[in-house]
Amino acid sequence: MREPEPTIETIRAAAERIAPHVHRTPVTTNETLDARIGASVFWKCENLQKAGAFKSRGACNAVFSLDEETAAAGVATHSSGNHGQALARAAARRGIPAHIVMPETAPAVKRAAVEGYGARVVPCAPTLAAREETLARVVAETGAHVVHPYDDVRVIAGQATAALELLEDAGPLDLVLAPVGGGGLLAGTALTIAAIAPGTRLVAAEPTGADDAARSLREGRRLPSIDPDTIADGLLTSTGELTFPIIQRLVAEIVTVDDAAIIAAMRLFWERTKLVIEPSSAVPVAALLEGKVDGMTGKRVGVILTGGNVDLGNLPW
Repeated sequence: MREPEPTIETIRAAAERIAPHVHRTPVTTNETLDARIGASVFWKCENLQKAGAFKSRGACNAVFSLDEETAAAGVATHSSGNHGQALARAAARRGIPAHIVMPETAPAVKRAAVEGYGARVVPCAPTLAAREETLARVVAETGAHVVHPYDDVRVIAGQATAALELLEDAGPLDLVLAPVGGGGLLAGTALTIAAIAPGTRLVAAEPTGADDAARSLREGRRLPSIDPDTIADGLLTSTGELTFPIIQRLVAEIVTVDDAAIIAAMRLFWERTKLVIEPSSAVPVAALLEGKVDGMTGKRVGVILTGGNVDLGNLPW
């Protein structure tokens, strides 16, 4: 039986629960980018979040929702980096063990950050099947509670708080744009907008080399991400059983951009705003700069910049 979707009440409760453990990140603007895009854009800076990404929201909500007996056994997950970092940090704040299954191809900076929070890293092959098999083994060995990177109602509710803050701080928006990988952030954003700003259009952006969500939305059924190939390493996973129905019901459109556009957007954003964003964050930026979203001229647009965890020794330019 599928768990019930988060409501605006559970999203507001999540916001209260995680408030001591995360930043209320700023919403910024930039005149140069506004001129290039042709709209007034409000950037929700989750790249400045604890552990460097929005994932801290969902991880903290999940960890601090656990009862004492469950929490004592620790938590576990699989992650290419940002969710792993966030869960490791949340577990450290609660004083419980964390076991993070990470693909061998995960950026070194993200693995180092996970270990820096005191978590155990368990490497695996860079496939979803390998992640899930390794995680199952870890859970069998430790009894840890699994906190899924996105297909978890507590995680979705936590991620939804970013959009809640964006709408509160930016005021009325015509359009909100967010990237999509597994869909936890997008689903949470969709639920928040539907509840408190139903006139706001929600569009997602995805790499062309990992376009399973766009294909799934077009075909009306959840399709797997097979051999994804993109620099946006945080968007490699398929949408989930919980997240896809929400996306299918509430997201207007999913647009795609190639890696060249993602890299160009990432660099331009660094140069013009002096803010560091990672490739996954640059996907919606690229969609705006490439004119992939129709009907934006003169509109008020909100964008969730999902993270800023970049390996500075291995930049894509």
